[in-house]
Amino acid sequence: MAKGWQSQLERWRQAGLIEPATADAIQAWEQAQPQQTRLQAPVLVTIALGGVLVAAGLLLFVSTHWEALAPGQRFGLLLALVVGLHGGGAAVEERFAPLAVALHGVGTVTLGAGLFLAAQIFHLEAHWPLGLLLWAIGAGLGWGLLRQWPQLAVLALLVPGWLGSEWAVAAEGATAGFQRSSSDPTALAVPAAGLLLTSLSYLGAPLGSGPTSAARRVLLWIGGLGLLPAALFWLFVSLSMGPWVLGSQSATALPLPLALAGWCLALGGPLLLGWLLRGARIAPLGVAIGWLLVSLVAGGGGRFDPGLFTYLWWAVGGLLLLAWGVAEGRSERINVGMAVIGLDVLAFYVSQVMDALGRSASLIGLGVLFLGGGWGLEILRRRLLARAVRPEAP
Repeated sequence: MAKGWQSQLERWRQAGLIEPATADAIQAWEQAQPQQTRLQAPVLVTIALGGVLVAAGLLLFVSTHWEALAPGQRFGLLLALVVGLHGGGAAVEERFAPLAVALHGVGTVTLGAGLFLAAQIFHLEAHWPLGLLLWAIGAGLGWGLLRQWPQLAVLALLVPGWLGSEWAVAAEGATAGFQRSSSDPTALAVPAAGLLLTSLSYLGAPLGSGPTSAARRVLLWIGGLGLLPAALFWLFVSLSMGPWVLGSQSATALPLPLALAGWCLALGGPLLLGWLLRGARIAPLGVAIGWLLVSLVAGGGGRFDPGLFTYLWWAVGGLLLLAWGVAEGRSERINVGMAVIGLDVLAFYVSQVMDALGRSASLIGLGVLFLGGGWGLEILRRRLLARAVRPEAP
């Protein structure tokens, strides 16, 4: 079977884009290059599974012998694990790079466990979110030195986790515990908004329809996988916060300076991240902030009772994702937008329509909705992908 470059070269030759002599010279040069064997998917899966099993085995070993070890031995074991894993990764870097990536990744995860266990060993009374911050700093240093995706993935997860934990501690301290702060929806609305906007920032990391860097692909996957759970979290929080914003429900408010600082961080942090990733092309994130603020008052008449406007507004959100994907030629944003619209229509049917129909009619309608709606959304998705503008990535 011809290689990919050979088939492309033949197409260009037949189209008259290059001379036959030039095509022969390119083919001779490519064939003279040393062959590079690309790892197959089963090998990569085996390496990834091996890394997970090694991490689980190490944690099991440490937990089994933890009580029998002296404090010095415990700390030495943790230090040896971190140093040994990273040292092993450095040793096999030249011979088998995927194994080195796996070992360095397990070492980065072990660093977090070591930080919290070290605090337990020496009975340190500290501000516990600082452990996440130190772990994130370690992952950031690993990413800066190694430029490998596991460190970037850990860093992208830890920074929002650290900020969320800082907010939780601050809200708990300002309201004398979560029993009191739970009556103020802001205590949950701030991290919910931050998570949703951060997922959108990660999803928008790739610019244009062309190939993107490995780092941006990592952020794309994290944003794509986290967007729907973050959107569901925001939905429940916004439904509970709607009556509170409109003044129909009293609540114990957080201190105004703390609430303002939380909202500035939740809205401004992802916007700053988007500017670092996308430069001046952050208008979609600004639109997302506007959509999010409007959804605060888009609830129905009661707690967790979405009204018609809620379903319409979430459909608008899905359409905005579709428009973003079409404008930049990114299929993943189109797919996520289609998923949001499909789930929104399904939720509307189940909550608003099924109760008005009989049992058999509601099931028939649900089946028709799945068949006809799925077919229609798939046709629309394909047309949008075909019409997507594909600008060159800068």
